[in-house]
Amino acid sequence: QVQLVESGGGSVQAGGSLRLSCAASGTTLRRVRMGWFRQTPGKEREAVAVSHVATTTDYVDSVKGRFTVSRDNSKSTVYLRMTNLKPEDTATYYCAADLPPYGGSWRSPDGYNYWGQGAQVTVSS
Repeated sequence: QVQLVESGGGSVQAGGSLRLSCAASGTTLRRVRMGWFRQTPGKEREAVAVSHVATTTDYVDSVKGRFTVSRDNSKSTVYLRMTNLKPEDTATYYCAADLPPYGGSWRSPDGYNYWGQGAQVTVSS
């Protein structure tokens, strides 16, 4: 059974930084495509970034240059480093695991098999 446990959320002022961690157990992380999503009340969950199996990464345009996703396979942990945070980044952030056979677009929540519990990020102006 795959489990994802997130940590690192919090409250910061605009321009600040936070790092989210997602520790995976029950699987070999190097085989897993790991995505980061966020959600605000009343809105659909949206993709933020992904760490592909080949360790390449992708980002949505709104976070490019500000967010960095990385992984440490030896620690079975994926990170989302967020800098220059803006109030519109306020959301609950989720990590998600896509095991082989991999789903379609990394941007679609439907392609992920397991989800973390969520970490609240609040950015004040």
